[in-house]
Amino acid sequence: MMNYELLNGNNLAYIGDAYYELFIRKYLLDQGLTKSNDLRKASIKYVSAEAHVKIVAKIYDSLTDKEKDIFKRGRNNSSVLKSKSAKTFPHQQSSGLEAVLGYLYLMNQTERLNELFQKAIMIVNEGE
Repeated sequence: MMNYELLNGNNLAYIGDAYYELFIRKYLLDQGLTKSNDLRKASIKYVSAEAHVKIVAKIYDSLTDKEKDIFKRGRNNSSVLKSKSAKTFPHQQSSGLEAVLGYLYLMNQTERLNELFQKAIMIVNEGE
């Protein structure tokens, strides 16, 4: 079995991005959204780099030291591979958050993952 502790930030962000996207999609279905166009539009609010910046600003201080290290690993690696449509700072924050989520997922820390997901939803929904 692979030692997930050794994965770089991009690898952790890769899995974290997928898991977060899946979580948000399920959350939106649970909210009663069923039309594809509505689901796509609603998901952008939660999965955009800008949303991730807001989330990180509110949760960073509550991250454990290990999670902060993972965040920095993901953030620092993201400067190498940057989305064409994302500005550097939001993309780095987004990659850092996704790395934390990926790490927690791979380490089977489901309770902590769900706690962060619930906080993320609350933070994004605050602007409504």
